[in-house]
Amino acid sequence: MTAETSQTLDRGLRVLKLLADTDHGLTVTELSTKLGVNRTVVYRLLATLEQHALVRRDLGGRARVGLGVLRLGRQVHPLVREAALPALRSLAEDIGATAHLTLVDGSEALAVAVVEPTWTDYHVAYRAGFRHPLDRGAAGRAILAARQSPSADPGYTLTHGELEAGASGAAAPLVGVTGVEGSVGVVMLADAVPERVGARVVEAAREVAEALR
Repeated sequence: MTAETSQTLDRGLRVLKLLADTDHGLTVTELSTKLGVNRTVVYRLLATLEQHALVRRDLGGRARVGLGVLRLGRQVHPLVREAALPALRSLAEDIGATAHLTLVDGSEALAVAVVEPTWTDYHVAYRAGFRHPLDRGAAGRAILAARQSPSADPGYTLTHGELEAGASGAAAPLVGVTGVEGSVGVVMLADAVPERVGARVVEAAREVAEALR
């Protein structure tokens, strides 16, 4: 800690990070141990965070991340979209297909940025705000593949006809971006995705990830 930083704010942020890293919540005692502070301090931190809906406590007294964090998270989408647009534009123009950035939103995949190519006679109409289950479509399947093998190179995922009849998709997950779970992909009217597209999508996902770090 330096003279310019707030110890209380630092502890509050550490509480949120600890809770975000667990699926079953943490008790006051567990938080006290992990933070290296007494239980009274933890009670005060949790009470303040609860007032802002950033933390909630279940009937058993375990603290969990609150819904207020989701509201803050929604404001991140415009920032992420802006950072991703250059790589998406390059991908769309290079491949001649609609490029998109998709993020996880609850149990669904949410397209937050879409760029259509300018030189093609036709392409798939794919709009920002489009939602679909994570287990359907290349964008969601790429995210699930990265979840299953977080330490491995997930490569890319190909699908055909899962979201729109006659359309094929290719997507690669964002890797190494703290707090952001998503993928970059393309969708095209074709029976199969050309071989070079997969590697190009992986490259674009890497470019977006670097822009977000």
